[in-house]
Amino acid sequence: MSGMSVKEVLFVVLEEYADWEAASIAAALNEEPETGERKYRVKTVSLSKDPVTSIGGFRVVPDYTVDEVGNDFAGLVLIGGNSWHKEESKAVMALVQKALDAHKVLGAICGATEFLGMNGVLNNIQHTGNRLDELQEAAGENYTNAARYVEQQAVRDGNIITANGSAFLEFGKEVMTALESAPQEEIDEWYEFFKSGYYEFMQNK
Repeated sequence: MSGMSVKEVLFVVLEEYADWEAASIAAALNEEPETGERKYRVKTVSLSKDPVTSIGGFRVVPDYTVDEVGNDFAGLVLIGGNSWHKEESKAVMALVQKALDAHKVLGAICGATEFLGMNGVLNNIQHTGNRLDELQEAAGENYTNAARYVEQQAVRDGNIITANGSAFLEFGKEVMTALESAPQEEIDEWYEFFKSGYYEFMQNK
C-alpha cells in the first residue's frame, strides 16, 4: 500500500443473525481490488462481547460493542435476523444516528430494514424491505413513508441502502458502490459472477 489508510466497515450482528446476508459482501470488502488498493476492513459489532450465533449456527465474537465504536468508520451495515424487533436492539440506534449525522454509508437488509422503519429512519428516503405490509405492521405510526416504498431487491437513496432478505448480492453491490470499494467495473463483475454463475459469466466475458 502507498500509505492510504484502511477504514473500517462495521457489521452489526445480533443473536440469530442471517449469516448468508453478511458473508459475500464482507469477503469482497476485505479483499484487495484487482486494480487499486484495499480501502476497507470489516469489523463486527454487537450489544456485548459475548459470542453471537447466526441462524446457521456460526458463532462470531464481536470486535466491538455498540458503546465502544468511535467516529472513525466508513460504513455501517445492519445484518438481518431474528432479533431486530427485540427491545434490546434499540441500543443500536445510537450507532445508526452517529452514521446518519456524519453522512456515512448505512446499509440495512431484511429485518434490519424494519428496525430502521420502527425508528423513523425511512420516512424521508426511497427504500425497500421484505414487504410493505410487514414494515407497516412492525413500525406502526413511526413509519409514514409508504409512498416511497419500492418493490425491488435493493434500493439506494444517497448513502442509505435497504434490501430484502433474498437480495444479499444486490445489497452488496449497492453498498460497495456507495463505498467506492473498488472500480465500478470490478463491482459489477463481482455481482454478475455470483448472480449468473461461473459458466454463464465466462461465456459473456
